[in-house]
Amino acid sequence: MDLDKIKTYSLADRRSKVCLKDLGKSHNPGSTFKEFIHSLPRFLGAADLIEVAGRIAKAYSGGKTVILGMGAHPIKVGLSPVIIDLMQRGVINALALNGAGVVHDFELALTGTTSEDVDQSIIDGSFGMAEETGTLINRAIVDGVNEGLGIGASIGKLIANGDFPNKDKSLLATCNNSNIPVTVHVAIGTDIIHMHPEADGAAIGKGSLRDFRSLTGLVSNLKSGVYINLGSAVLLPEVFLKTLTLARNLGHDVTNITTVNMDFIQHYRPGVNVLKRPTLGSGKAFALTGHHEIMLPLLAAAVIEQIK
Repeated sequence: MDLDKIKTYSLADRRSKVCLKDLGKSHNPGSTFKEFIHSLPRFLGAADLIEVAGRIAKAYSGGKTVILGMGAHPIKVGLSPVIIDLMQRGVINALALNGAGVVHDFELALTGTTSEDVDQSIIDGSFGMAEETGTLINRAIVDGVNEGLGIGASIGKLIANGDFPNKDKSLLATCNNSNIPVTVHVAIGTDIIHMHPEADGAAIGKGSLRDFRSLTGLVSNLKSGVYINLGSAVLLPEVFLKTLTLARNLGHDVTNITTVNMDFIQHYRPGVNVLKRPTLGSGKAFALTGHHEIMLPLLAAAVIEQIK
C-alpha cells in the first residue's frame, strides 16, 4: 500500500460530535442545584435527564397530562415524599401502580414500616402473612368495588379516612385528598394479599379491570404529554401498551408523546412497550438508567427548578 496518495481534510471542516460548549464544569462549593444541573456535560444520560426535565416542565406549563406508572420498589427506597410533592405541585396528575405498590404504601401509612425479610420468613411460611395487610386491603377492595370504585380509589379512601398515623406519606391517600386519579393493575397471585382468605378474586378482577379502563381514559388525553415508567419491568409496560392501543382504536389522537423508562437495568418490555412502539411516527423516548433513589430526586429537582 502506497500511502503517499492518501486523501486528507482539514480538522476545521469536519463535523464533530464533541464540542467545548458541551463539556461539564467542576462543582463550586455553595452553588445552587440549578447551577449543578447546568454544570453537567451535555452528553448521553446527562443530556437526556435535562431534556426529560424540560419536556415534563413544558407539559406542566401547557396543561398536558403527565402520568407516572411505577412498580413497588420506588416506595421501598423512600421516594414517596418526592412523588407526593410532584403530585401536589400539579406536575404529576395521574398515578398507576402494580399490586405490590398498594401493599407497601398501606403498610408505611399504617405502621411506618414495610418490606419484610423474605429470605427469613419464607423458611417457616410466615412470608406475607401480616394480618392487617391481608385483611384490611382485601376488605377495602370488596367494599370499594361494591361502591363502583377501582382498587386505587378503594385503598386511597381507606387510608385517607382511616386511622393511619402516617397517611401524609401515602401516595394513595394523597391521590384521594387531591382528586388525582390512581389506578392499580393486578396479576392474581403476585401479591401477598392474595394468599389471605379475605381475598375475593371477583372483586380484585373487577376493580383492576375498572382501573384499566380508567387508565385508558387518561392515556387518551396524553397527546403532547409525558408517560414515565418507573421500576416496572413487565406488568405496567404491558398495561400501558394496551391502554394506548385502545385509546387510539377509539379514535383519540394520542401522538407527540414523550415516554421515559427509569430503572437501574433496562429491560426488554419497557424498551419496546414504553419507549419504541408508542413513539413510532411521532414523539420521543428516553431511557434513564440508574438507581431509583438517585435518579428520581435528580429529575424531580430539575423539573421543579424549571417550573418555579
